[in-house]
Order: sequence, then structure tokens, then C-alpha cells
Amino acid sequence: MSTGILRTFYASTAWKKCRDAFFYAKFGLCEDCGSLGQIVHHIKPITTNDVRTDPAKCFGWDNLKLLCRVCHELHHIKRSDGLSFDANGDIVFKK
Repeated sequence: MSTGILRTFYASTAWKKCRDAFFYAKFGLCEDCGSLGQIVHHIKPITTNDVRTDPAKCFGWDNLKLLCRVCHELHHIKRSDGLSFDANGDIVFKK
């Protein structure tokens, strides 16, 4: 699979309009910690196949979350390192 397709998607006018509208709808605040939001994150990661076949997954607001850089990094760490978060957004290390 080519990452070029994903780069093209994230550079597209359609994505930028969706991202910007979502940012303003969330008042520019991180949905996890309330600080300044910076990244519109796909909750269920999109693939090159999704870009071709599933616009609802790529552009659907139910699959988006506005996050600050720290919370965005924590979401990616969570996926790759098996970490999770409690109701306060604090890291919970699984034993």
C-alpha cells in the first residue's frame, strides 16, 4: 500500500474543509484535556483502501476527534504500547 495516497488525501481541499469545519465546531479545544486543539484525529485510522472506498470513515465526524499534540501522541502510544486512560485522561499502565 502506498502512503502517497494518504498524503494526497490529507493535502486535499476536501479534507482541509472537513478538518477546519470540525475544528471550529469543537471551538478549537482538545476533546480530551480542554487545551488548544491542534490535530483532527481519526478515531478509527484510515487506510489507502478507505480513501478509495469509504468516504464516511474518512470524512465522517463520528470518526473524528480534535486533540492537542500531547493527547494525539498519547492516543498513538496507547495503540502501539498497550496503554490506556482513566476517566480523567490519566495514563493507566496495564500490568
